[in-house]
This record gives sequence, C-alpha cells and structure tokens, in this order.
Amino acid sequence: MTSVTPLSTPADATTRRLLGLGMLAGPVYLVVGFAQAFTRPGFDIARHPLSSLANGDLGWIQTANFLVTAVLVMAGAVGLARSADGRGRFLSAILIFVFGLSMVGAALFRADAGAGFPPGSPEVAEISQSGILHFALGGIGFLGFVAGAVIEGLAALRAGRTGWGWTSVVTGAAFLAAFAGIAAGAGSSPTVLAFYAAVVLAFVWLTLLFARRRA
Repeated sequence: MTSVTPLSTPADATTRRLLGLGMLAGPVYLVVGFAQAFTRPGFDIARHPLSSLANGDLGWIQTANFLVTAVLVMAGAVGLARSADGRGRFLSAILIFVFGLSMVGAALFRADAGAGFPPGSPEVAEISQSGILHFALGGIGFLGFVAGAVIEGLAALRAGRTGWGWTSVVTGAAFLAAFAGIAAGAGSSPTVLAFYAAVVLAFVWLTLLFARRRA
C-alpha cells in the first residue's frame, strides 16, 4: 500500500499552506453563492443557477466569488501536485487546476440573463458570445473535475483505500450526470436542484481531498 509521507520539511510547509488555501475554496464559494441566492430579489434557486447572479447591479459579488474561488482551487491543486505520490494523482491535480482555471473564464465571461432574473429580464435568454464562452469554459472545467475525481478514486482503489476511492468515483459520476442534465437544456426544477446538489457535493469532496493530503 502506498502512503503519503507526512509534510514536515520547510519545503513541505509551503505545500501545507497551498492545500490549506484549497480547503477554503468550497466554503467561500458556497457561503457567498447561497447568501446571494436567498437574498437577491427575483432569484429562484429552483430555476436559476448560481452563475446567473453575475447579472444585475450586484453581479460583481458573484464575479468576485468566481475569481477568489478560482485562485483558492488552483492554489490547492498546486499543493496536490507537490504532494502527489504517483502519476495518476499528479494528473488528477492538473485536472483540478483546470477546473479552477475555468472559473476565471466564468468570471470574465458572464452567463446570459434570463428566466426572469434579474427582474425585468426575458424568460428566454438571448444567447450572447459571452454566454456561449461562459458555458463552454465551464463545461471544460466541469469535465476536468469529473476526470480528476475519477482518476483520484482509481488511484485510491489501487492503493487499497476503498472508501475514499469509491467516494471519489461516485462524486465524479454524480457530477457528470448532473452536468449532462443541464447541458441537455433540461431546465426543470428537479434538474436545476440536482445540479445544485452536485455542486455542493463537488466542493465538499474537494475540501476533503485537500484536507486528506494536508494531514
């Protein structure tokens, strides 16, 4: 069984700090995102994805949320790469970094307003170049996350860590299924809420991943 060497040398202190920053990504994104979701006028969590919060007068908050979370995820991914104990886990770290980088794109290219949010917006969104790029870059990041979670899970299974291995594989599969529902254009409340659940699961998994490597 392969184990991760405890991080105790001066060089490893940097790795611990990077992983610690990564652990903040999920709490920051979810707290800031849901705080807006439940307080912004006209926002309906059963209809609107968190990306929609980047629209309107207070849209800068969600844009900043994307950017801060991106930096934290990428910092954590660098920590994962520095602490990787095999090629599979190193590749997983790279894919998690891609996920973080995609959030920079999500911040730079805003999702289209629609479905009545912000108030006064049409029900059917007018597709813009920014909206297309937002979805495309987000999709690349989501697929990077899925692949990273599955590869991390397979590496854990090979090392005999079955609990964490299956948790990682199931997390990747669940996120892929939820994203597929959104990508297919199924905007029903169950589909939107399932994607919310998948996002929460993904960030909880990331927090646990960073914490396990940091331990």
